[in-house]
Amino acid sequence: MEAVLARMRALDERLPAQDGVAVFNRVYLTVTQALYERISHGGFPAPRRASVLSARFAERYLAAVEADRPPACWRPLLQYRRHPGVRPLQHALAGINAHIGHDLALAVVATCHALDCEPRALEADFERVGDTLVALEEHIREDLMPGPDLLEIADPLTHLLGSWSLERARSGAWAAARLLWSLRRSPDLAQEFTQALDSGVGLVGRCLLTPVRAASAARLL
Repeated sequence: MEAVLARMRALDERLPAQDGVAVFNRVYLTVTQALYERISHGGFPAPRRASVLSARFAERYLAAVEADRPPACWRPLLQYRRHPGVRPLQHALAGINAHIGHDLALAVVATCHALDCEPRALEADFERVGDTLVALEEHIREDLMPGPDLLEIADPLTHLLGSWSLERARSGAWAAARLLWSLRRSPDLAQEFTQALDSGVGLVGRCLLTPVRAASAARLL
């Protein structure tokens, strides 16, 4: 995890502060550092499992934002990262949508292969890492939520905020991981499912990044 954190810090240093990826990276870096400290100080009963899962999880995000052709789930954020009509909160939620909806399931499977275990052996670690993801969403909403006056007039943004659920995304990620593990001896089917998962999560991300600034301004006229 130290190597992952170093890469996230380097990304934070080189990206402009208002870049959509930088917005997500800053919050994710803070929460990942807290997770690393929790693992290091005995907050997980099986620290090696938790560390491998957390590192594989973060590595998928870093690989996506550094790739020439990223997965479909990350493309909306990368395409809209400098759009003037998209708010920082939307960028952050689109990042967590891609990371949980797609990356988390694949990270579970990769960890199972690395540790030679079944997904059920990781369930407790998955839930504890999931608690960290709740903290990530809380940080995002606390740091980036517009003030009450803005929310009152920004009906499109309010609608978008209510259209995505962290709990449903976590549940879907665990179900997807178990299904992918069961398909490990059917690589064609596993690849087909992974592609469908990637595309579906990308569609949700594109919806979360619907530009709202122009619509909000129109309400004021």
